[in-house]
Amino acid sequence: MKPETLLRRPQTNRKLTTGCKILDGCLRGGIPCYSLTEIVAESGCGKTQLCLQLSLCAQLPISLGGLNGSSLYLHSEFPFPFRRLHQLSRSFHQSNPSIYANDNDNPCDHVFVQNVHSVDHLFDIMPRIDGFIKNSGNRLPLKLIVLDSVAALFRSEFDNTPSDLKKRSSMFFKLSGKLKQLANKFGLAVVITNQVTDLVETSDGLSGLRIGNLRFLCSSGRRVVPALGLAWSNCVNSRFFISRSDETIWKERSENDESGSSYVSRRAQRRFDIVFSPYLPVTSCEFMITREGICGVQA
Repeated sequence: MKPETLLRRPQTNRKLTTGCKILDGCLRGGIPCYSLTEIVAESGCGKTQLCLQLSLCAQLPISLGGLNGSSLYLHSEFPFPFRRLHQLSRSFHQSNPSIYANDNDNPCDHVFVQNVHSVDHLFDIMPRIDGFIKNSGNRLPLKLIVLDSVAALFRSEFDNTPSDLKKRSSMFFKLSGKLKQLANKFGLAVVITNQVTDLVETSDGLSGLRIGNLRFLCSSGRRVVPALGLAWSNCVNSRFFISRSDETIWKERSENDESGSSYVSRRAQRRFDIVFSPYLPVTSCEFMITREGICGVQA
C-alpha cells in the first residue's frame, strides 16, 4: 500500500453493530470495516449464532449501526443452519418495522450463502467475489463477508509434516491477503470463525505460547488454543474468544415449584473476550443465546 493511498482513506472507520448493546459496548461500537476479525470458540459456544446475527444487522441503515448492505456467508461446516437463520430473520423483521414496511420483505433475501467444500474451492470463489460486489444491480451492496469456518477447510487437507505445514502457512497468507484486499477496496467488514484444540503442554512450550491479552484460554473447564497455530494468528487483525461454562446465568422457576429449588429453563454462561486488537483494550462481557438472538448480560 502506498503512502498516498493511506492519506486518501477515510479517517472514520465504520463499524457494524452486533445487534446487542452490551457486546457493542465491549467492541466500542461493533465489528470494524477495512479489517479481518476472527471469532474463536469451541463448538456450541455461539460463534455461528453471532455471524448469522451480523449478517442480518448489516442491512440496517448506517444511522442504526448497520452498513446498509447485504452479506456473503461462506460456509464450510455442513449443514448450513437455514432454519435458525429464518428464525432470527423473523425476529429481526419484527424489531425493525421502519426498514421492512412490507410484510413480504424478507431479510434473508440479502444474505447470500455459498458452500465451500475445500481450500481449492475457496480460492476458485475468491476472484468471483470482486465481480459480485461490483455488479450489485438493484440489491443492497455487499458490505459483509463471513467465512465460517477457516479451520474446517485447512485441518482436514494437510498432514502434520514440515512440507505440508509450510505449504499451509503460505496459503494462510494468500487467503488473508485476498480478504484484506477486498476489505480495503470496498470498505467491507470481514469476519472469520476458527475452532479450538485442547492445549497439550510440550517441553518447548510452543503449544501454550501466549498470544494477546489473555494468559490462557479456557472453555468448558479445559484449557484450549485457537486452531491453525501461530502462522494464522499473524493473518488476522483482531481476535475475539467465546467460551462457555456449566454455570447457569439465567433461570426460570416453575410456577408450581414452592421450594425454589427446581427450574424449567437454564442457559449456559457464555463469555466474550478480546484476545488482541489494534483498537480495543482488554475487556470482556457475558451473554446468552435466546430465540431472538444473542443477548448481553449486565455485569
